[in-house]
Parts: sequence; C-alpha cells; structure tokens
Amino acid sequence: MKKVVTFGEIMLRLAAPGNQRFCQANRFDATFGGGEANVAVSLANYGYVAQFVTRMPENDLAAACLMDLHKYGVRTDHVVFGGERLGIYFLETGAVSRPGKVVYDRAHSSMAGIRPGMIDWERVFEGASWFHWTGITPAISAGAAEACREAVEAANRMQVPVSCDLNYRDKLWKYGKTAAEVMPRLVAGCDVAIANEEDAEKVFGIKPEGFDAATAGGGIDSRRFGDVCRRLMERFPRLRKVAVTLRGSINASRNTWGGVLCDGRRLYRSKRYDITHIVDRVGGGDSFAGGLIHGLLAWPGDDARALEFAAAASCLKHTIDGDYNLVSAEEVERLMRGNGSGRVSR
Repeated sequence: MKKVVTFGEIMLRLAAPGNQRFCQANRFDATFGGGEANVAVSLANYGYVAQFVTRMPENDLAAACLMDLHKYGVRTDHVVFGGERLGIYFLETGAVSRPGKVVYDRAHSSMAGIRPGMIDWERVFEGASWFHWTGITPAISAGAAEACREAVEAANRMQVPVSCDLNYRDKLWKYGKTAAEVMPRLVAGCDVAIANEEDAEKVFGIKPEGFDAATAGGGIDSRRFGDVCRRLMERFPRLRKVAVTLRGSINASRNTWGGVLCDGRRLYRSKRYDITHIVDRVGGGDSFAGGLIHGLLAWPGDDARALEFAAAASCLKHTIDGDYNLVSAEEVERLMRGNGSGRVSR
C-alpha cells in the first residue's frame, strides 16, 4: 500500500444541532476535524497508509481525538506532543438563504506553538508516495508556517510529490504576515495545487476575467478557470497540475459542484453535480483533495479520470454529517458511473 503524509491542525468540532443557530443551542455535537486530517481519513478509506502529522497536548481530549483518527485507519506515529490545548471550532449550519457560520477558538493551541525542528521529517517521509498540506497551516502562526516550509523542503529533497490546497481563511491570518507574503515560498515547492473559485484571487490576485463569486449563483462557467490554472503554473514552474473546485451556491441547502484540472496543455472539466439537499458541506474541498490524490496515484496519466473521482467523492461528502468523507472508493466509482439514484442496497 502506498503511504501518504498530511500535516496540519485537527480541532474539536462543536456543531449546533441540526439547523439551530448558536443562540438557540443548549448543547453541541462534538466530533473532530481539520483540513489535512480530513484528507488523511479519505485516503485511509481508499486503502492507503495515511499518516497524519500534527502537534497535540497530552490530555484526555487529545487522546480521544487520536482514538477517533485510529478508528478510521489513520496512522499517527509521528504526532508530537506539547502545549496545553486542542484548537476548537464552532459550527452553525446554514439553511436555504441563511449561510452557515464558523467561529474559531484556536489561539495558543498546541499546533500554533509548533516550531521548526520539532518533527523529524526525514523519518516521516521514509517510503512516502505523497505529501499534502493546506494554506490553513501556515495561517495558524509563524512557527507553523516555518514548520510547513521545513516539511515541503524535506519532501522536495526526498523526491516526494507535494500537493497544496490553497484554502484561504481570512480569520486566521492574524500574526502580522499576510498569505501573499508567506504562501509563495511554500507553493513554489509543490507539484500539484488545488484551489476553490476564490482562493487564487485572495492569495495571489489571480482571477478569471469578469467573474464574481458573490453573484455567480449556480451558473459557474468552468472554462473561465483555465486561465487561472495556467497563470498559477507560470508563476510557480514546479507545478505540473492545478485543480480548481467550482461551487455554484444557489443557496445554503443547494449547490452545484464540479471542478477543472489543468496539466499545462489541456483543461479537463468534470461532470457538474446538482446537490439539492446538503447535509454538511464542511470538508467538501478536503474530500475533493483526497479524491484527486487517490486518482493521480491510482491512474497516472489519466487526469480526466482522477478529476472525475475527486468531484464524485466530494459530491458524496455533502451527504455525510461531520468533517470526514466516510465513503469507499467503490462507492465513489459507482457514482462516477452514473448510479446516483440513492436506492437502498440490500
């Protein structure tokens, strides 16, 4: 089995039940989640040795988090311990015309206190076939950004392919540096970049001509994003593939979903899914990233198939409560073949 490494922060997720607002909730549903951990869970489900690397406190909450990851087959051999708290995020799920909300409580978390030298990346990447990180990690703190740089450079030395989901989070860049200042050096070491329809603009000022996500609704023209992919590849010559997820937001309960993938010569466009009754959209981009990594590793040279797998995997994630995409590769491929009826399997 191929080994994939992901690096980032996992948090306690406290979600208001159903579609309740924060002010209504008198309890919260507790699970765990975070971008890179979500990708690791997806890949473990697809049969990979998925190694999630992070820094955690030594307490019962962190132990419960590790047990949760182990339940889904994620390896945590290289987790380092220190600091005093696990980050938390609170979720209010939107409905129809009311958008969802996220409130972070992750300042001074164990992961925010990580520093270069705390992780032996040479050991982590022994036998690895892939390394994945997201733009959330360098947004947490200067130390996390430097640790991420250290990881990317080690992966480059050891010839481990590197992917990055740009994942811009405005609420997190608070330590005196901007994404535009920090991200270029990190993305320069990547072989594959993933973004949503707004990330490239918010991080690098690259956007499709005449596109406004706020007014696009469900009608996003995927052909507009070929130029975004090519401009990213021109700016970062190491990149050999760029994928962009395309979410058409009709309202909080109904989205269209798909993506494009560019290899520098050709633009591939996935099937567009109409997701009419969203259960949970958090982790949708992570499920796309996990699906794309699987596709690129499983079917080298067949970028169209890899993209279709990623889009279908993420479509299914929207039907699952929680951060993790708890589907098998067989279920994803069934949807790719057009079996989306939802009939009971007996």
